[in-house]
Amino acid sequence: MSAGVIGIIAFVALFGLMALRVPIAIAMGMVGAVGGWAINGFESAAFIMGSVPFESVFPYSLSVIPLFILMGVFAARAGLSRALFDAVHAFIGHYRGGLAMASVGACAAFGAICGSSLATAATMCRVAMPEMRRRKYDDGLASATIAAGGTLGVLIPPSVIMVIYALLTEQSIGRMFAASLIPGILATVLYMLAIRIRTQIKPELGPADEKVDWSGRIRAMMNVWSVVLLFGVVIGGIYLGWFSPTEAAAIGAAGAFFLALARKQITPRVILDCMGETATTSGMIFMILIGTSVFNYFVETTGLPQALVQTVGELGWNPYVILVLLVVFYIILGCFMDALSMILLTLPFVYPMITALGFDPIWFGVIMVSVVEVGLITPPVGMNLFVIMASTPGLRLQTISRGVVAFLLADVMRLALLILFPALSLWLPTLMMD
Repeated sequence: MSAGVIGIIAFVALFGLMALRVPIAIAMGMVGAVGGWAINGFESAAFIMGSVPFESVFPYSLSVIPLFILMGVFAARAGLSRALFDAVHAFIGHYRGGLAMASVGACAAFGAICGSSLATAATMCRVAMPEMRRRKYDDGLASATIAAGGTLGVLIPPSVIMVIYALLTEQSIGRMFAASLIPGILATVLYMLAIRIRTQIKPELGPADEKVDWSGRIRAMMNVWSVVLLFGVVIGGIYLGWFSPTEAAAIGAAGAFFLALARKQITPRVILDCMGETATTSGMIFMILIGTSVFNYFVETTGLPQALVQTVGELGWNPYVILVLLVVFYIILGCFMDALSMILLTLPFVYPMITALGFDPIWFGVIMVSVVEVGLITPPVGMNLFVIMASTPGLRLQTISRGVVAFLLADVMRLALLILFPALSLWLPTLMMD
């Protein structure tokens, strides 16, 4: 049996294990180990299993992951989400759908210091959903707004998924962060525009709130100056070359801790909980990276990535046609898989093909993260949808799925703009880091 045939059988087995709800890390590790044994023999597979797990988590650069996770955990404990929501609401809450737009703005700001979509969605749901229900907002609009806004935690730097993509493709983390900043702002604006259009068509979906005077706005802004400072130090420090991404993550984690301490949200029990949550999340990601490394080694020995690149080249299609097909493929895959699994599973095949077609890897990274972000709000397995449902009594999946359609259309528009105008991603890293 040829290596290519073994590779195809291995992929079928992998998806079968995933359908049986075997954790992605275990499934990829098992298939990679057995497939490597089938192609290269027992001794080679044993050597890989003995060396690859250590090598995949040993690099110093990976320490940025738990540090950014810890930063987000402390930020959530500090109660910054309420202050951010109040600040944005003070400026736009008096428009139709203003509370929903404020939720999107607060999600964007919180995502800038959190880096996790699920954490952003869960935290903002506890703050914004009761307020919108109290003001008679439509449940579909309210819940979908928070679910979509939560995805901004993946795109707006610092983003853990951006870090993982940069490390796996040997790209600059600083450049990835710079490239995702404008697309993140664009996503925020388009989400707010979607809310504005819906509430203009159906005003009962999101009634206007009372207008806050300028003294109230100034007070609200004074409560979030520390958040702006923390984001500016972490991201600005990377762009200006003051410190490396790992050092920036450490400074961010320490800054978030002191913010929580200043707000009197820190106790010995809270510190233990934060450390435990960080260790659990980091351990999960590192286990996935180990399984991915074993599986990727097996995939390379099958020759399937090289065969795919050769086949695509022989087709002679326009590179942008192939890119659009990839986007459609990711959107469909996102209906059944989580974002991190999608990236780690497909990157060994997709990345060589993208570079062979001449696309910029930084630009494609933003496209890829933007697409997997869509999967977070796409039924039936959109993780953000279930996070919102779990945090909101009486909310049904049909209700939130109906409300999320407008935001999916906004995502499609954003993806089209990013593909048509690469400068939206590439201008800022070129300006700031060259």
